[in-house]
Amino acid sequence: MANDQITQNTVLIFDTTLRDGEQSPGATLNVDEKIEIARQLSRLGVDICEAGFPIASPGDFEAVRRIAEEVGPLTEGRKNGQPMIICGLARANKEDIRRAYDAVKAAPRHRIHTFLATSDIHLKHKLRIDREECIEQVITAVSYARSLCDDVEFSPEDAGRSDPEFLVQVLGEAIKAGATTLNIPDTVGYTTPDEFGWLIRYLIENTPGADTVTWSVHCHNDLGLATANTLAGVQAGARQVEVTINGIGERAGNTALEEVVMAIHTRPNFFHLTTNIDTTQITRTSRMVSAYTGMVVQPNKAIVGANAFAHEAGIHQDGMLKHHQTYEIMRPETVGLHASKLVLGKHSGRHAFRVRLQELGYDNLSKEELDVAFQRFKRLADKKKVVTDADLEAIIADEIYQPPEIWKLNHIQVSCGDHSIPTATVSLTGPDGQVYQDAALGTGPVDAVYQAINRIVGVPNTLLEFTINAVTEGLDAVAETTIRIQPHEEGGYKLNPQTNQPSARTFSGHGASTDIVVASARAYMSALNKLLAARSEEVAVSELAVAHTEG
Repeated sequence: MANDQITQNTVLIFDTTLRDGEQSPGATLNVDEKIEIARQLSRLGVDICEAGFPIASPGDFEAVRRIAEEVGPLTEGRKNGQPMIICGLARANKEDIRRAYDAVKAAPRHRIHTFLATSDIHLKHKLRIDREECIEQVITAVSYARSLCDDVEFSPEDAGRSDPEFLVQVLGEAIKAGATTLNIPDTVGYTTPDEFGWLIRYLIENTPGADTVTWSVHCHNDLGLATANTLAGVQAGARQVEVTINGIGERAGNTALEEVVMAIHTRPNFFHLTTNIDTTQITRTSRMVSAYTGMVVQPNKAIVGANAFAHEAGIHQDGMLKHHQTYEIMRPETVGLHASKLVLGKHSGRHAFRVRLQELGYDNLSKEELDVAFQRFKRLADKKKVVTDADLEAIIADEIYQPPEIWKLNHIQVSCGDHSIPTATVSLTGPDGQVYQDAALGTGPVDAVYQAINRIVGVPNTLLEFTINAVTEGLDAVAETTIRIQPHEEGGYKLNPQTNQPSARTFSGHGASTDIVVASARAYMSALNKLLAARSEEVAVSELAVAHTEG
């Protein structure tokens, strides 16, 4: 299989947004959100989806299991006609590996990905084992994984700082034990492109059995070199890249899927390679992940940033008017951005609205979702003369990419000014269907609204982050608010299975409106509903686990 893939010059895309990406501070996703992102990754054409770390918690196990069952069989719209491989991560021990296998086994194509650190600094200070013990653990883990599953990936953690000769030993034993993919991670983003490319080439040339496996790379962005290192690895012979949407991940993040894919797509005469990705789905996928995780994409982000295809300098605009290739090496349509063909306003009908959403890539909305979005569009159109594509995407993000409404925001009323105390009155519908009202004072109108909501909902938390951006230009622009909150009680903390240290769990929220106070209130309700849904989900999953054990 590995030789065929290399001969075909196809780079496999291994997406770890739902595993490594979710480890970003605040990027908490519930099960339904993970499933929806996994569906979109399938539409995007991702070859392998690392759906999670099943041993981490009952919730992580359940998410991976459901993705394997519900998303694993899907083939619609995929270039190669094959379903996406669903992968689960496991440390190099039998308990982790068995748990990963149990989570992914329902998928028609599934993989176990196990890892063990190989750098001297990790062996000495983290694992406290020597090199011989390391090799023994790798052999045992990979052999056990292969006894359960035909598709096994092994990663020597912190390979970028490991002794190359020792890596050759470890990887050779992993191949003999049954590994089918060898992934070389630059776990801490330490290497440079020349170093990393040399390492991949050295390992492929010197590891016994190298031609029988697929070689993979996984780079982090601590020095801003993740994409460069990944492409250097590809040039050295790697035919799988491990990436995340928008480059999210621990610390400074991972290699961004969109950057690697579009580099290969845009420079075919240089790389002489291809991928199975449908590039027109990139923008939609980026915005979905951003909305669900609450991690805003910086405007100058390559490929998917708001300014990626914007031209303000006069000389650039002049060149663009004469020929787009003067200052654009990619067409925006290639990544799913389209120039408006229809002008939407308050007189536009449902058909025109649906057609425009389909052109923007939102072609799988249910009738109920479409109705909700259309009503929101009509309300916005009453306030704005023209509704832009950016406005439509903000509506979809605010209406569709939201958690279940445990508490529903009915309306708010705010009084404020430079010589008055900001006061807010809030009306919410609770989980029991009853309407609750309360009022509060604050240091500003948004704070007053949040204080009033807190008095009703009664969930102590700390606001960690508050961001507000205008979606379009003008005084009537739609504002998007993104916030991050952290619950106070111990239930807001969980153990990181890699470090066994408690990590604070945070929840993001997203809201959009032409009124920034309303947008802020919606974002806060979104975050609170995520927090409450996570609690309910943890209880339900725990009860399911107990029932399964007793059964």
